Amino acid sequence: MEYRTLGATTLTFPAVSFGAWAIGGWAWGGPRDADAVAALEYALDCGITAIDTAPSYGMGHSERLVGQAVAGRRDRVLIATKCGVRWDLEEGLRARDVVDNEGHACAFYRNSRPASLKHECEQSLKRLKTDYIDLYQIHWPDPTSSLDEAWDTLLDLQREGKVRALGVSNFTVDMLDTCFAKGGLASLQPKYNALQRNIESEILPWCRDRGVGVLAYSPLAQGLLTGKFRPGAAFPQDDIRSENPLFAPRNLDKIAAMLDALRPMAQDRGATLGQLFLAWTLAQPGIATVLAGVRDKHQVEENARAATIRLGGDELTAIRALLEGLSLDPA
Repeated sequence: MEYRTLGATTLTFPAVSFGAWAIGGWAWGGPRDADAVAALEYALDCGITAIDTAPSYGMGHSERLVGQAVAGRRDRVLIATKCGVRWDLEEGLRARDVVDNEGHACAFYRNSRPASLKHECEQSLKRLKTDYIDLYQIHWPDPTSSLDEAWDTLLDLQREGKVRALGVSNFTVDMLDTCFAKGGLASLQPKYNALQRNIESEILPWCRDRGVGVLAYSPLAQGLLTGKFRPGAAFPQDDIRSENPLFAPRNLDKIAAMLDALRPMAQDRGATLGQLFLAWTLAQPGIATVLAGVRDKHQVEENARAATIRLGGDELTAIRALLEGLSLDPA
């Protein structure tokens, strides 16, 4: 496994980190706890020593599983989690109506008020069974509260020793400027993969220029870049991919053709398509780690091997050319 320092921090992340959204169950067809814990434990053995989770991933369920899996090995793992999204308090911006793992209707509220952030931190520490969080990130912007006050609150938590480093997720450049000016901004977590490259125009250069680490989430476009989903693929209503326009028939045909064109390159490398695209993302300047979603031990092993693949300039150029020629229909 290759390891990279995150921004200006002392945190050393593996090139491929464990994305723990899916193990929370919600939005991914329900939880599979035994598989999840086995995968988390195996990931540490494979050198995947960083786990990214969030309270909203299964309404606390993902964090609880992470806490269970790292018990007795806390000093070997970096835990990144988030704040700023509540389902247990109707305050802030109502962002999404959801159904939890037990089938109960509820809603996610973006809430970055200081009292809420402090409460969330304490709850995450309990679920994770730890007394500190390595990287604490504001999950989504909350337009109903002050970003200055929210960031000051996180800086206070850092001074108290409850968190080691601070980051944000899904932020715009203007929001990043605000946090950066106040100090302590270690990282940004944006959606980034070969099919969704919006951050390349402005956000990624901003991070590179300021030494802010980038943790790329959804590096395989929710599994689409693995090549496992062919035209006609369908998902149950409780699977978030059922509402992702990339999986619509009009786009699946085009993506499948692009993937077929790249299969010989993957085969020459002795790699899967998923490994090829994880390696592609890691090769982009400014990316500190990719947060690869995992639900079982097999996926752990496949993801870990992707960190050993070094794509050459000709390969990167060929992949980029295919991507640039891929005209996907909008949602």
